[in-house]
Amino acid sequence: MGLHHYFGHEDLLRCRFALSPAWETQEAVRTLSRPDRQGYHLPWLRRIRAAADGLDLRPLWLLMPHRGHSADFIGPPPSGPGVSFEEELALIRGTDPAAAREDMRKALACTPGALDSGLGRSMLADPARAVHDLADLMERVWSVLIEPHWPRLRALLEADILFHSRRLAAGGLQSLFDGLHPGLAWDAASLTLTIERPSHHERVLGGQGLLLMPSAFIWPGIAGGFDPPWQPTIVYPARGIGALWTPAQENTPDALARLLGRGRAEVLCALEEPASTTALAHRLGLAPSTVSAHLGVLHAAGLLISARHGHQVRYERTPLAIALTTGDPAR
Repeated sequence: MGLHHYFGHEDLLRCRFALSPAWETQEAVRTLSRPDRQGYHLPWLRRIRAAADGLDLRPLWLLMPHRGHSADFIGPPPSGPGVSFEEELALIRGTDPAAAREDMRKALACTPGALDSGLGRSMLADPARAVHDLADLMERVWSVLIEPHWPRLRALLEADILFHSRRLAAGGLQSLFDGLHPGLAWDAASLTLTIERPSHHERVLGGQGLLLMPSAFIWPGIAGGFDPPWQPTIVYPARGIGALWTPAQENTPDALARLLGRGRAEVLCALEEPASTTALAHRLGLAPSTVSAHLGVLHAAGLLISARHGHQVRYERTPLAIALTTGDPAR
């Protein structure tokens, strides 16, 4: 039993990472209806509760059964590593009505009574209208629930991708897949990656490779099973969500603040994962110029190293800085 992804030799060279604003948007909607997912997100839930109460999320919830098929077209795998929400929304709006109807029908069939509900019948009767309305709803959800927090979420997802890319470089696919989720199993002999689940499903990658996508909202689960024509994709919980909504200042030891100064100590402690100046500024609630000045001093003191990734420069703690922030000289 399980969801089995069968690799060919060419697929081994086509595994890549991406992140998706649209996926995080629809998974945030799912989290609002799933108490088992909410433990790490209580501060966010308190902040967005009034805004969420002003949205009618029933059309999206109806297409998100607890088990079985969810409508793929409202959270499609991203086409590239840096896709914007606007680009993904355009893809959702362009969904073929006939394909959307079949996608919705399969999702509705996985929730008892959904196919015969008034809302379910309405969506299936006019799939073009349903696509339009669902896209509009996704846009409203993004603007009030996710976009204000996207810099923090994006920094978490990018840090996760950097961490697992290093695992892949150091230990290959076995090391990578072993560290993504306990429900994921890699069989090198048969080149098969399996997600444990009570049903049986198979997907031959056929040269497309596999897209790996971290998510802040999917914990404690893992998702896969995008059917053709979608890119085969596995979505797994991002590392570090336990501290996602915790103000970075709360993690700064007083002794370190006295040694370095409160501002520089807070920047150093906020770098649990490599991050850019902009990401740190959003997390700390400081001006980018202030964070940049602190980073310059810490870098000159040998507490940080920097590396360019695309258009960004990301900073990372040195072993000395790790020892100062954790009190563990062996790390």
